[in-house]
Amino acid sequence: MKFNLDALVVEYENLETQLSDPSIFSDQKKVKEVSSRKKAISEAVNLYKEYKQAHVSLDEAKMILDTESDEEMRELAKMEREEAESKIEDLEQKIKISLLPKDEDDDKNIIVEVKAGTGWEEAALFAWELARAYLVFAEAEWFKTEIVEQSESENWGYRELVFEVKWDWAYRKFKYEAWVHRVQRIPETESKWRVHTSAITVAILPEVEEVDVEIKESDLEIKACRASGAGGQHVNKTDSAIHMVHIPTWVAVFVQEWRSQHKNKERALQIIRSKIYQAEQERISRERWEERLSQVWSWDRSEKIRTYNFPQDRVTDHRIGQNFSGIPQIMAWKLWHIVEALALADEQQKLEKASWLEE
Repeated sequence: MKFNLDALVVEYENLETQLSDPSIFSDQKKVKEVSSRKKAISEAVNLYKEYKQAHVSLDEAKMILDTESDEEMRELAKMEREEAESKIEDLEQKIKISLLPKDEDDDKNIIVEVKAGTGWEEAALFAWELARAYLVFAEAEWFKTEIVEQSESENWGYRELVFEVKWDWAYRKFKYEAWVHRVQRIPETESKWRVHTSAITVAILPEVEEVDVEIKESDLEIKACRASGAGGQHVNKTDSAIHMVHIPTWVAVFVQEWRSQHKNKERALQIIRSKIYQAEQERISRERWEERLSQVWSWDRSEKIRTYNFPQDRVTDHRIGQNFSGIPQIMAWKLWHIVEALALADEQQKLEKASWLEE
């Protein structure tokens, strides 16, 4: 395969020039557009530079083999040729992947919502376990996390846990986790050793800036109320918690993270903006890409995406039909094995359909 991405390199250099001009910062929307485009093509540009240099090394090695009679020099040239050929092959695959259409939210911070569904206390317990696995995974990726809201159950579980994940590519790492997760195991309180099935839902919401979603103050219903649950001396003594409803969409949130009513209001607005943005993105995605997505993924979004079978020590991701053993290790630190498998499957599906990459 031969790549000719010189035009992309020129575009990248032009974007760098624009960002070095102080006048651009008077238009924050323009700054965001230029910065986003630069970040989107930076990987392909850097890989292409490596690719061209590897070809230079390959040509030099071939020239030595064609002209050199010294055996020691020829052996060194052979090694350099093999190394360059291997590198070129590896870079070709990486360049293909870097040129695939990207999710425009991939580089955004996210808000993660984990909610207990069917199964009552068993679902709440697993919601806590999965949320903890996500927080450990985020820490391993050097992401910054912050708990936004939590609603505890009676037996150490969570009815709901909401937290932020901040750093580059947070959405790209977590986006495959959204939807229904099913767990099958024997509860500690089960006297007859019967396997119980419960479910939780996970939502991955890309963080949205004010320029992405415009919300009118008149469309918001805001009520200050007393905080509840664990939280210190201020709980139930000050009206610091905020219940906010976006009337046109009926999206509602409750935030009691801080003692400051103002900070809770800001966070509630941020979450509502993200929810509205996500809903709109899903609507557009369904309208434009429903057929493509149905071909890429062999699963129904109305069904579960993953099953955690504790008696058999097996996690099954139904989208790719792959099993993973060692649930304790997965929940403790090996969640990335599943995340990488999903990302790889997605890439392979897209590569198979991206015939233009072979042109």
